[in-house]
Amino acid sequence: MPFSLRLDPETEAKIRRLSAMTARSKSQVVREAVAQYAAEGPSKSGAEASAFDRLKPFIGTISTGGAHYSRDTHRKYRDAIRRKHRARRAR
Repeated sequence: MPFSLRLDPETEAKIRRLSAMTARSKSQVVREAVAQYAAEGPSKSGAEASAFDRLKPFIGTISTGGAHYSRDTHRKYRDAIRRKHRARRAR
């Protein structure tokens, strides 16, 4: 079935090169690319991926250099509020 679409010059050149390198028609190259894309599923394409799936590569990648920022957070917050309050009273 005939189907037409508009491609940017770079994409068209890639299809042309792949066609020449593999001795396949441009249509066959595009059919195989679409089949591969469809086989990967929507979660890999990002179209219907959850927020967790999209952020998964970044989760756990931050290093604090050994600092334990979550330890005794309540005390640290309370002390910060007290310092702020004392600074205001000293004016």
